[in-house]
Amino acid sequence: MSARKLYHLTWPGHSLELGSETLIMGVVNVTPDSFSDGGRFLDSDNAVAQGVKLAKEGAAIIDIGGESTRPFSDPVSVDEEVRRVVPVIKNLSRRISIPISIDTTKAPVARQAIEAGASIINDVAALRFDPELATVAVEFDVPVILMHMLGEPRTMQQSPHYDDPVREIREFLEDALKRAQQLGISSDKLIVDPGIGFGKTINHNLLLIKHLSDFQTLDCPILVGASRKSFIRSLLKNEREDDLQPDLPIVETGSWAAAAAAALNGAHIVRVHDVAATAATVKIIDAIVNADNR
Repeated sequence: MSARKLYHLTWPGHSLELGSETLIMGVVNVTPDSFSDGGRFLDSDNAVAQGVKLAKEGAAIIDIGGESTRPFSDPVSVDEEVRRVVPVIKNLSRRISIPISIDTTKAPVARQAIEAGASIINDVAALRFDPELATVAVEFDVPVILMHMLGEPRTMQQSPHYDDPVREIREFLEDALKRAQQLGISSDKLIVDPGIGFGKTINHNLLLIKHLSDFQTLDCPILVGASRKSFIRSLLKNEREDDLQPDLPIVETGSWAAAAAAALNGAHIVRVHDVAATAATVKIIDAIVNADNR
């Protein structure tokens, strides 16, 4: 168990207190091919309704993405990504008061998403694919989430290898933080994500969660997104099964366990699909972490 350092994140129109309790980022994939929900929210109205639902269930942030980053996925064009996410963000931002993050690696998408009402950039490439994302972040004065990924989605799960995964991923994120600051992003608007499932084996993912406290040396809020990931499904399936459907109850149970372990080991934010049950899970975890001798 690792006590979390407290952070106060403030930017135009929003503020978040990080550390005293685990915050929840609720996921809405506006894609036809997401591994977790397979097009359920490709329709704009359905996506908005899901975002409202997750906010009511206790999410502190709603994460909207218009391009699948599942293993072996292909990128989509800027125009298509904008077409998917901007109407959702525009309508959702009128109905909820919590911040909306745009899950994208592309500066033009981030710009239009922020103009539509988003206020956080969630970049799975940590500014490596499009450094102009930093220009957008600085212009609009919004926080940026920097995630570790080995390679790109099409190649990241092709025999991923590390000599020391925790050390190497921590060093990657340390370099990413330095690069972001050199590009003009204030250190107090940066969040790191070790990238569970993005170029990692089952054991790599387990080690990252087990040793998450090692990332506290980065002096930055930590986000973990393990919900419904393949390592959970692989651990839970029996020998006769090829895979488990991501939205099965048993996979959700495994996802709650992963969120609990991440919170115990220092995660400030957990990114999940099932907000209501995760909120109950981390409420108990936070009570344990914050218990004293009075």
